[in-house]
Amino acid sequence: MSLNLFRLDGQVAVVTGASRGLGLAIAIALAEAGADIVAIQRGAHAPQLAERVQAAGRRLLPLSLDVAADDAAAQALAAAKAELGGAHILVNNAGIQRRHPAAEFPLADWDAVLNVNLRAVWSFCQLFGGEMLRSGGGKIINVASLLSFQGGYSVAAYAASKHAVAGLTKALCNEWAARGVNVNAIAPGYMATDMNERLLADPERNAAISARIPAGRWGVPADMGGVAVFLASHASDYLHGQVIAVDGGWMAR
Repeated sequence: MSLNLFRLDGQVAVVTGASRGLGLAIAIALAEAGADIVAIQRGAHAPQLAERVQAAGRRLLPLSLDVAADDAAAQALAAAKAELGGAHILVNNAGIQRRHPAAEFPLADWDAVLNVNLRAVWSFCQLFGGEMLRSGGGKIINVASLLSFQGGYSVAAYAASKHAVAGLTKALCNEWAARGVNVNAIAPGYMATDMNERLLADPERNAAISARIPAGRWGVPADMGGVAVFLASHASDYLHGQVIAVDGGWMAR
């Protein structure tokens, strides 16, 4: 087998939530595999991304967009086509979290989580997927979660959204696989990112989680790079509708 199957030269990858954490690591990995990057972030963009993309000899198009806005996907697609010639890879990574006991969960927080974690994913999949169907193929990678399989505590909206992302991934696979568009998802385990800073700062919960992970440690963003490159590349051309847990063995325990 040629390792060239994993190369992304000549491809353009759109990554949402690309300024930090998992999205930043995924964007860097895709650039180092040869892709030009459209980095979408609501706030400021990370200088580190520009430095790493430039070092890889690739192009970077940073876009400041709220992915939950009605026209965000259309703006992103138009910019990708105008500046870089289109989009071959879409990574729906942007996500937010709100924690409340279920009986007290505010509707505003429920809506905020579902709008970013699910509605925006659907919007980007629909628009970019339609373009990929017209152009003959492409790769869509949704970022799911361990809570695509489990319920968690005090995170009802997040669990609901990530279960839905897994279901959407499979539904789109059924419609688009035969037309050359691969739709898969990555389900990160416990990752040492800003989203989990409260758990990381809690000595008891941190220790309990670490003891439950067969690998014996929390994941780090760089752990997402290899599977993202695989799913974006020709090496995964016969992989459709999968939700791949990158979790240090958590789901096997």
